[in-house]
Amino acid sequence: MIAVVYSGSKFADWRLADKGRVITGFRTSGINPYLQDERYIAQLLNKNTNLINNAEKIKRIYFFGAGSSSPERKNKIKTVFEKFFINAKVKVEHDVIASAISSFGDEKGIIGIIGSGSNAAFYTGKKVIPNNYGLGYILADEGSTNWTSRMLLKHYLTDTLPQDLQDKLLNKYAIDRKIILEKVYNSPQPTIFLNSFSEFVLENKNHPFIIQIVKNGFRLFLKTFIKPLYKEHPDNDIHFTGSVAANFENLLKEVATEEFNISIGTIIKEPIHNLTKYYINKN
Repeated sequence: MIAVVYSGSKFADWRLADKGRVITGFRTSGINPYLQDERYIAQLLNKNTNLINNAEKIKRIYFFGAGSSSPERKNKIKTVFEKFFINAKVKVEHDVIASAISSFGDEKGIIGIIGSGSNAAFYTGKKVIPNNYGLGYILADEGSTNWTSRMLLKHYLTDTLPQDLQDKLLNKYAIDRKIILEKVYNSPQPTIFLNSFSEFVLENKNHPFIIQIVKNGFRLFLKTFIKPLYKEHPDNDIHFTGSVAANFENLLKEVATEEFNISIGTIIKEPIHNLTKYYINKN
């Protein structure tokens, strides 16, 4: 049996497969070694009955997650998993590689991710070329849920949010200036708080103000990440993964085509499906 895991900061998608077919699929809370310690990750695994019941049957684990970039963070995941899945060989990689594999398989191309966070890279068909992107929710994440939520809250706090959106926001969430600042600056996992506004943004996706925020995020993302990559690796396909890219596909393609003369290919909302097929075929 194999396990394939694709994790963001908000949640992790799991697929358990055996003899060429998926046995079960489920979600847990996200696993991010940058934000969580080994104890937290171990507790998360021990709370899931699917994992408890199949822990000894799993022989290989392919884990891809946000924050799993450095050797130290990869080892944090690997150490916890090897203790829990006692018979398994564990592979840990960054979520960019998972998005690239799910979009390109063993072919080369440029991959963009816009979901709870954002990132981009050139994929050779075997590996992702290292770059200076992926700076996280404070310094980067342009266009992502984190970024869009920050803009939404900033407009609310500075009284520049349209009144109808402000009324809807306060009707849906029990927030004020004190709560927002406390959650953003003093909570151990501020990205969870920011991600909680993704539903509101999606519910109001046709509001002109939300459209403008989303387009501004895409504009920054394309200018900062995709345009330099495309200049360096011309004539390569550009594919995307992530919930924001998928939910606002028309806006992303509009900005890319009209403002940057860039053509975007496929957009996959949840890489876990293609990723699982890839590793089922490899086993």
